[in-house]
Amino acid sequence: MPYLVETLLFLLPFAAYGLWRRMNPRTEPSTILLILAAVGAALTIGGGLWYGELRSLPPGATYVPAQLEGGHIEPGHAERPR
Repeated sequence: MPYLVETLLFLLPFAAYGLWRRMNPRTEPSTILLILAAVGAALTIGGGLWYGELRSLPPGATYVPAQLEGGHIEPGHAERPR
């Protein structure tokens, strides 16, 4: 069921654009709308790359998953190679 919701959310903008084109067949999107869409796409891609770099492990580090020790949870962390 979650995959169905994700698929519908992914397809929603395409359906909205198709509906808009169907209702207004002779109108083209304005230049400002196209520029804003391009800026939004660039910001999304740039933000994803920045977040990925921010959260990545250092080169050569090994991830140690969270563990239960003595009744409390030891959070996951990166360990440097020895």
